[in-house]
Formats: sequence, structure tokens, C-alpha cells
Amino acid sequence: MAASTPNYRFLRLWQALGWVMVLAIVAGSLLPPETVEPILPEWNDKLIHGSAYTSVAFWFAMLDRGPRRQALWALGFALMGVAIEFLQRATGYRDFEVADMATNAIGVTLGWGFARTPLVGLLEWVERLFGGRDGARR
Repeated sequence: MAASTPNYRFLRLWQALGWVMVLAIVAGSLLPPETVEPILPEWNDKLIHGSAYTSVAFWFAMLDRGPRRQALWALGFALMGVAIEFLQRATGYRDFEVADMATNAIGVTLGWGFARTPLVGLLEWVERLFGGRDGARR
């Protein structure tokens, strides 16, 4: 796939969904545990961390195809994972875990890696499936 970003028809929607993912990660990480535990499935904590950071890194890599920009997004999400752990320590009701930082970084790396596969065209496929592509951004 070319390094340029596709002219997504539903770009604003894709961007909004990406920022909702970021907000969900931040809220899910910083709200009191009793607030988010009923929402999250009974999965391993590290699986939740890894899948969340894989998803958000891959999502923004699909939106911004330039290799340098993708690397900046990846770095930003890895740093976000570290910052959230320090913020969790400051809450008094969340735990600080270096293992969570590592899992978040592994997730970001996986998401960045998926962007180097044909999967990076997923949103283009969805746009073709739901109404074609007329080149107009909405």
C-alpha cells in the first residue's frame, strides 16, 4: 500500500471512532475499578491491555499511512500507556504496574505491525461495502 493516506469518504467518522477508543482506554484505566469491572469481560488483565493498545495503534495507522506519522502515533500511544500507569498510582484506588506498561507497548507494536499487512486496507473495504467511494470527504 502506498505511504499516502487514502481519501476516506467517512474520514470524520473514522477519526471520531478512534478518539472514542482513546477516551475508553483512558476512562477504563482511571475510573474506580468497581465502575468499569461490570463492563469488562472476565478476561485476563493483560489481554485487555494488549488488545486495547493493539486496536488503537492499528486504527490510527489505518487513518494515517505515512510511515513517519505512524511511528509518531505508535510512540504517542506507548507513552500514553506509561503516563496512565503513573496516573493510576496517583488515584489511590488503582495499581501501578510496570507489566501493564510493557503489555501496552507490545500491543502498540502489534498494531503498528498489522499496519504493514494487507489488513491496513480494512476501512477502505468497509467504505466500498457501504456505499462505494466517491472521493468526497464527510
